[in-house]
Amino acid sequence: MEQTSDAARLEQLGQFLRTRRERLSPAVVGLPDSGRRRTPGLRRSEVAVLAKVSVDWYTWLEQGRNIQVSAQVLDSIAKALRLDGSERKHLYMLAMRQLPADVLQAERTVVSKTLQSVLDRLAYSPAIVTDARWNVVAWNLAACAVVGDYRVMEEQERNMVWRAFTSPYLRQLLRDKWEDHAKMRLAQFRASYGSYAGDPWWEEFIARLSAASSHFREWWARHEVLPVSEGNKHYFHSEAGELVLEHITFQVSDAPGLQVMINTPVGDTEEKIRRLVEKMK
Repeated sequence: MEQTSDAARLEQLGQFLRTRRERLSPAVVGLPDSGRRRTPGLRRSEVAVLAKVSVDWYTWLEQGRNIQVSAQVLDSIAKALRLDGSERKHLYMLAMRQLPADVLQAERTVVSKTLQSVLDRLAYSPAIVTDARWNVVAWNLAACAVVGDYRVMEEQERNMVWRAFTSPYLRQLLRDKWEDHAKMRLAQFRASYGSYAGDPWWEEFIARLSAASSHFREWWARHEVLPVSEGNKHYFHSEAGELVLEHITFQVSDAPGLQVMINTPVGDTEEKIRRLVEKMK
């Protein structure tokens, strides 16, 4: 199945490159027009010259062959083909299955007024937004009432991975489910780290949390990875008692680095959260 998927992806890559090449004329890219052409646009050889790669190598790439390609070469091809920002991202995803490093680092981390309004309207469903580093960058009052008051936390404390391993409040909230939760959050963080390995912020954060938590240090070495998934949560709130919630996570369409996490109360949990929220107003 994976080989079939790779073949389809590489075929799409070749077709994408060909369509981008065919829309350009030699004059647009500063090349002399060497006479009549059987097909529109640039020749493969001309793209190869502009991108400073061999004609054979570029031909293989456009033919969908499974060859190694670096970010530097992809950027050269993107410039040669005059790709815009969206097209460059698409090229990276087809060729390397990941976005360019500069795009990842520049992902928007501020939520829009519309998204914040959506969070606030989820009055008794704790909801937060995290960035690519697992920092909580937006929340509603229900989230503050249940998992901790983000309004007064220091920036580091608002990181979900940091809190999972260092927050006494969160441990009390989770009780015997804390270890499973912490391992899950670490594995999700490890999966995210794959796109940022070597980035100074990530390396420094991992070093600091390794020093702060022996559990993190031990489990990080296991290289477990998990996707973010749907599921159930059971909290044990000191005032409201047991809280049961169903959670779901999705990405913001125009800011893929942002994830919206919504926890929907089950049964009498909604009334319990309502009372907590009312006290915080």
